[in-house]
Amino acid sequence: MATRADLDHVRELMALATGDEKHKESSTSTLDALWVLYDRVLRVDFPEDVLAGFLEWGNPLGSHPDRNQVSGVEASTGSLGHGLALAVGSALALRAKGSPNQRVVVLCGDAELNEGSNWEAILLAPHLHLTNLTLLVIDNHSSSIPMAPWEPRLGSFGWDVVVVDGHDQDQLYDALSSRPHERPNAVVADIPEGEW
Repeated sequence: MATRADLDHVRELMALATGDEKHKESSTSTLDALWVLYDRVLRVDFPEDVLAGFLEWGNPLGSHPDRNQVSGVEASTGSLGHGLALAVGSALALRAKGSPNQRVVVLCGDAELNEGSNWEAILLAPHLHLTNLTLLVIDNHSSSIPMAPWEPRLGSFGWDVVVVDGHDQDQLYDALSSRPHERPNAVVADIPEGEW
C-alpha cells in the first residue's frame, strides 16, 4: 500500500510541471485512486528509471498517457469526454471476443462528466449489460455543474454506484475489486475541495 510519504513524493514530482500540462488539482486528486488501481488491482508496475523523465516528451509518464508506452492504458486521449465512450466499446468488444470477465476501468473527473458524450455512454452501458465495465469518477468538486449526489443520478441510468473516500486506499480497493453481477459499476472517489 502506498504511504502518505510515497504520494507526497509523487506530488513533488508533479510540482515540477509547468505551463498548460500541469492541471494540478485534477492530477493530484487522482493519486490515491490510480495508485490503488495500478498497484493493487491491475498489479502494473513502472520501472523507477522513467521517473527521471517525468512529464517529458516521449516518456511513458508524460503529460497524457500513451497507450503504446503505458501498460494498462488502452486509449491515448486528452480531450475530455472520449474515455468513457471508448471504454464502452472496449467492454463490448471483450464480450464479443468471448472474454466478458476481462474488466475495463475508465477514469473520469466530475467536471469531465459535463460532456454530453459521457451521458450517452452512461445510458448505453447498462442497456448493453456491460457488467465488465467500471467507471472510476474522481469527484474533486471542480465541476461548475455539481453532479452529486451520485447514487440516484447514475443509479437511475442502471449503474451500481458506490461512493468512497477518495483518499482511503482500503475503501478504494474494496470498491474497485468488487464485481457487480447485473450492471456496470461506478466507483466515485470523493475528494473534498482543497484536499487534492
